[in-house]
Amino acid sequence: MKLHRYLLRTPSPAAGIAILMVALLPAYAQQGSEPNTRSAPWMNRSLSPDDRAALVMKEMTLDEKISLLHGTGMVGLGPMSPLAVKSNGGAGYVVGIPRLGIPDIQISDAAYGVRNSGENGRYSTALPNNLASAASWDLDAAYEYGALIGRELRAQGYNMSLGGGVNLAREPRNGRTFEYLGEDPVLAGKMVSQVMRGEQAQHVIGDIKHYAVNDQESGRNAVNVNIDKRSMRESDLLAFEIGLRESNIAAVMCSYNRVNGDFACENKYLLTDVLKKDWNFKGFVLSDWQGTHSVAKASAAGLDHEEPGEIFYGEATKKAVESGTVPMAEVDDHVRRILRSMFATGVIDDPPRKSVVDVEGGFEVAQKIAEQSIVLLKNEALKNGGAQLPLDASKLRTIAVIGAHADVGMLSGGGSAQVDPPGGNAIAPPGEGRTTWQAHIWFPTSPLKAIRARVPGAKVQYDPGMDLSSAAALAKTADVAIVFAEQWEAEGMDLESLSLPNRQNDLIAKVADANPHTIVVLENGSPVTMPWAGQVAGIVEAWYPGSRGADAVTSVLFGDVNPSAKLPITFPKSDADLPHPALVKPPEKSTTEGGDPDAWKKIAKGLPAFQVTYDEGLKVGYKWYDAERSDVLFPFGYGLSYASYSYSDLKATSGKSVRLSFHLMNTGARAGAEIAEVYAVLPASAGEPPKRLVGWSKVKLDPGESKEVTIEIDPWYLSIFNVDRDAWQLLPGEYTFLVGGSSRDLPLKESVDLK
Repeated sequence: MKLHRYLLRTPSPAAGIAILMVALLPAYAQQGSEPNTRSAPWMNRSLSPDDRAALVMKEMTLDEKISLLHGTGMVGLGPMSPLAVKSNGGAGYVVGIPRLGIPDIQISDAAYGVRNSGENGRYSTALPNNLASAASWDLDAAYEYGALIGRELRAQGYNMSLGGGVNLAREPRNGRTFEYLGEDPVLAGKMVSQVMRGEQAQHVIGDIKHYAVNDQESGRNAVNVNIDKRSMRESDLLAFEIGLRESNIAAVMCSYNRVNGDFACENKYLLTDVLKKDWNFKGFVLSDWQGTHSVAKASAAGLDHEEPGEIFYGEATKKAVESGTVPMAEVDDHVRRILRSMFATGVIDDPPRKSVVDVEGGFEVAQKIAEQSIVLLKNEALKNGGAQLPLDASKLRTIAVIGAHADVGMLSGGGSAQVDPPGGNAIAPPGEGRTTWQAHIWFPTSPLKAIRARVPGAKVQYDPGMDLSSAAALAKTADVAIVFAEQWEAEGMDLESLSLPNRQNDLIAKVADANPHTIVVLENGSPVTMPWAGQVAGIVEAWYPGSRGADAVTSVLFGDVNPSAKLPITFPKSDADLPHPALVKPPEKSTTEGGDPDAWKKIAKGLPAFQVTYDEGLKVGYKWYDAERSDVLFPFGYGLSYASYSYSDLKATSGKSVRLSFHLMNTGARAGAEIAEVYAVLPASAGEPPKRLVGWSKVKLDPGESKEVTIEIDPWYLSIFNVDRDAWQLLPGEYTFLVGGSSRDLPLKESVDLK
């Protein structure tokens, strides 16, 4: 019987405390003792992680094995186990086995920075959100992103991260779109692999999530997602597969939702047939928090570890083993995978030691990545020549800064990804709003202050934008008006619409009417619709830009940085253009006409209460708009620069793979970096959407410089998933390759026959 359950039955609090102290003496003694295990055979670093895990398992008792299969609770999600005495205060804590040299697993949420640091009196850098990082299309920057998070995890005493979100944006109104890496599986998979490689290089356990098809938050615990196998393998699962293959990730988190009838965390097809057998995943699967639903079914399906507590994978599992309901071989496999991951990532050989976070170093990395992630969406030509951006500081006398609390800070994404701002929420009293679930949190990085510092000779005034007439009056007096607009999103909820909330569309239109030199800077985690796009002179997509967001935005506005980022997600013209114009939500609790009186009874019993069917199948993101021949606001892969580029001389050769070469020239007046994108049109027999991304290269060029760019195409990215063969298949036929600056600007074309 677990102690926290036993205490509930004691006659008084005093008796409970007395019993607790006596009961914990062995545990304290065990945790406090540090036997010398360095000479143990499993501590031989020359052995493989598998061999080391096998050796230590021979010495483990059943209780010790089961202790690795679950966490010890989380504040706010049920009772904490008394054994969590050494918990670092993170999302999860697994008690180690000191007598065998197996350390505790200290787990923290860390999507775009380490969570709950402020609560522990610590500091964490907030990087640009994950979708923003994907806009850089920069694999080196992605590695640096993960490495920074890994270093700060270790400095705070953590050895496992819960980052690595890679669900595709089938539903862009998803409240966690900002945590993910866009709509294309190749881009998302390759980017997440580098983030995870960077993290695990710091000797922390990395994690990719939420496996799988967890593409909306509305009713996430009750929804059953229906999707055919081919579509799933070529889209959502492909992103995971690429990420796993290229990172040797140690952990995968299964999601809350059901997939084709079974919960993801007890879905044998996902966890065993695909992940462990087909992909040969050697790490362990942990549940999303409170996402475990059974003992025997989950264990047989391939779930290795329950978080945050031990409802199913503690005493209940021990009884199931002793009764024969759960084979000992399954428990051993779960334990082996966890131990193997600990050896493989170095958390046993090189445990974290708390230290001071390099704050200035974090600022530099955050600003550098933000500058590479900001997408220039519009830059109108001026009547006297040139373009609205970059701004010429020497010619500006008055600047109006309007909206979105730009006087004090910039917005961040909420939920379990939320990073604590130093000193508390920038728009709340100091010290407040650090860890409040689903609170609107602004980081203390002020665009107003950054702009004033950049142009000290200009008069820079601020209007909050609440009174449209006041904002327009200020804009009318300025040489340029910069409107900051925001759309906040968070875990646990979805956006009602892609439209900007709180009359911000009206504000932008009013300001643009007053001043033709209006620039809009967007702070958001999903695409937004822009009925005012034709009225403004410039649009800058800043996303949630992190700890140094204001400095990064100012650097782009004034041309200190030449923007190079491109959209990892399509911006549609309206919600009506989405594959599912209306967000599918769980049924209302009401029993009135149109409601389902039994729906919430089903939810309470863990039954699927509503269905989401992805009947668009393979057509995710730009593939949908291409197939539907639908116009968009801004296409996937789109982004402007202060330079200009030309493409020429495409050549394609085929052998074991297809190799493309072409010339790329900077035809502008300043240095820049162009992301050259390659798309493939498959043979008609493939039955695929019109084209798919198969490669890219980010090329730096000085003014007038030309380079020959070579991109080798992985045959896997040209293949389809044959459900009958349960395998990838490269079909014979003609493949056409398109090269250019976005999914809808592809001037080069060349075809090859593949046998």
